Amino acid sequence: SWQASMRHIAIEGRCFVLASCQYLTRQDCPEEYPLDVDAFPDGVLIRGGSVIVDPFGEVLAGPDYGRESILVAELDAERIVQGKFDLDVAGHYARPEIFQLQVRGEPQKGVIFSNPQKVFDS
Repeated sequence: SWQASMRHIAIEGRCFVLASCQYLTRQDCPEEYPLDVDAFPDGVLIRGGSVIVDPFGEVLAGPDYGRESILVAELDAERIVQGKFDLDVAGHYARPEIFQLQVRGEPQKGVIFSNPQKVFDS
C-alpha cells in the first residue's frame, strides 16, 4: 500500500515523489527498549521501501527493501509540464470568473449555528 500511495500522490499532483522509508533493525535500538522479538524473527523492525516516482506514476528507483541504501534517479522536469497538459488541478481548470478564494485575516469562529435555539431545544 505504501508504493500505491506514493504513485497516487505523484499522479494526482503531477509531481515527482521522493519518498524515504527508514530501514531499522533490532540492533539499531537500545537493548533496554522493550520489544517482542518473536514478532521480528529476522531482527528487521522496519524494512524500508524508499522509492522515487515520476509525475505519471512510473517508478524510477526502488522500492528498496531489506537494507540501508541511497536511491538515485535522473528527473526530467519536462515530465511535469507534460503531466499538466492532461491534469492541472490548479491551472487551466481554475475559473476565476466563477470561483474566488477569499482569505479573512481576522480570527473566526470554527462553528456558527444558523439557528442556535433550535439546535439546543431538540
